[in-house]
Amino acid sequence: MIMEKDKTTIVLFSGDLDKAIAAFIIANGAAAYDHDVTIFFTFWGLNALRKDELVKTDKGMLERMFGWMMPRGAKKLGLSKMHMAGMGPKMIKHVMKKHNALSLPQLIELAQEQGVKLVACTMTMDLLGLKQEELLDDIEYAGVAAYLGDANEAKVNLFI
Repeated sequence: MIMEKDKTTIVLFSGDLDKAIAAFIIANGAAAYDHDVTIFFTFWGLNALRKDELVKTDKGMLERMFGWMMPRGAKKLGLSKMHMAGMGPKMIKHVMKKHNALSLPQLIELAQEQGVKLVACTMTMDLLGLKQEELLDDIEYAGVAAYLGDANEAKVNLFI
């Protein structure tokens, strides 16, 4: 008899560094316990998937403005609390390094190595004017129906 793997899904709605770190720690932990894991990135959570460098794209003025206002990539996310004009994220990153904790970019890389499915919400990408070439390589693109298909089969569903 073939046993199906347990499934875990996470919706990452937040673009806050601490919440993204928590989502990836949970995802990597679930993957280490042999779960099939999906993280569905929507709205501000998509910023964790943005490439660090500027990518030239053909966009309208409103779409370009969204791009300028949003943090570009996992290294630029702010904290949900105690942001302190950018000092909070620097302090958290320092403490994490001191305790040999993986950084958010390292957690993302580990998740990809473990086969965690990273899914960018295409509807939100359209709303915010994000293009596929602006996001990390080796991620998937889908709408809410695909996420709901994964969530329907999962034992654990989290919204962060």
